Amino acid sequence: MIDLPQPTGAELWPPDEPGPRARLHKPWRTLVAVVEVVLAVLAGWAAYACWHNASAPVVTQAQDGAFLESHRYFGGLLAAAIGIGTVAALLLVDAVRQLLLAVRARAPRAKD
Repeated sequence: MIDLPQPTGAELWPPDEPGPRARLHKPWRTLVAVVEVVLAVLAGWAAYACWHNASAPVVTQAQDGAFLESHRYFGGLLAAAIGIGTVAALLLVDAVRQLLLAVRARAPRAKD
């Protein structure tokens, strides 16, 4: 068995350069969170509107005089409602993340 050194790929990456670390705590993230909540509310309203406009009642009268009622569903509007609702949920999750980063993430304190 021949035991040759295996390449690790470490030489492909540049060495780490010392520099200032990125800050997570940025107060403007609160504004981003508020905008995302407003967009999520608008998206939720649009999803609600799409969902309720996705069906239409169809009423027919049979020969014996009985009224038959059924519903016709429009798949495009249902799919749009589901997609827009998903976007609204993702916006809310990201708004919570932005708000937590705006409030909680602080620079580490120097140890005495």
